[in-house]
Amino acid sequence: MNPLFARLFDDAAIFPPGDLPVPDAVKAYRERQLSPLEPLLGPFVCSLARLDELVAAAGPAAAPGRPLPVSLVVPGPDTSAAPAASTAIDVLAVEGPELIGPGGTLTAYREVGRGEITATRVAALRDAGLRLKIRTGGVRADAFPTEKDLAEAICRATAGGVPFKLTAGLHDPIRHRDPLTGFEHHGFLNVLVATAHAVQGGGVDEVAAALADQDGHRVAAAITTIDERLARDVRRQFVSFGTCSISEPVDGLLQLGLLPEDTL
Repeated sequence: MNPLFARLFDDAAIFPPGDLPVPDAVKAYRERQLSPLEPLLGPFVCSLARLDELVAAAGPAAAPGRPLPVSLVVPGPDTSAAPAASTAIDVLAVEGPELIGPGGTLTAYREVGRGEITATRVAALRDAGLRLKIRTGGVRADAFPTEKDLAEAICRATAGGVPFKLTAGLHDPIRHRDPLTGFEHHGFLNVLVATAHAVQGGGVDEVAAALADQDGHRVAAAITTIDERLARDVRRQFVSFGTCSISEPVDGLLQLGLLPEDTL
């Protein structure tokens, strides 16, 4: 499997628009852990408010000896509410809009509005031991950053040495307009290619052009030119993205011939 896709998909199935019940989402995650999709899976994303539900659904009776890897969304400024590893769950990361310091042994992501992702803000995150979380979609058109907005964020994070994750709106591999809503969605393959340009010193215009490309075959071809060393650099920067659907991005990769046909 292409190293660009390893642990790329954080499972946010319990969040809108998926809204799966926690037990159903955990069951689906467990099934994928036992399938060829396992190398693609990042952690299961859960809000602090639903942690008790998650622990009950992921209990040791469901999967003896294999705690569920979790990224916990916290509303406050610290990580003290994150539980220690147990037989049910293993919290690997915390994320939220108010985090002010590192998560100790946990990876910590601070969500920052795209208009606030300045070089100064990125440097402050780096100095605080935080990573960056960028929202790339939502229920309104203005929740989707433009190509230039996202390119600027990627370039500043890369130049500042701050890894980032994305959330929302990235079900499809390729940049496209949703025919039902009219919203312009970014493609996660576009983001991988754009990040490759950024880590090689490309400017905002070059990165934005990669984000804007809606030709799936051309974007897929660009993915295949990224060698193993560059792939490591790209994924060190663009860590993962949260998606309420794992099957949709996987189907997109299969259709583009970027995953083995026996992946499902």
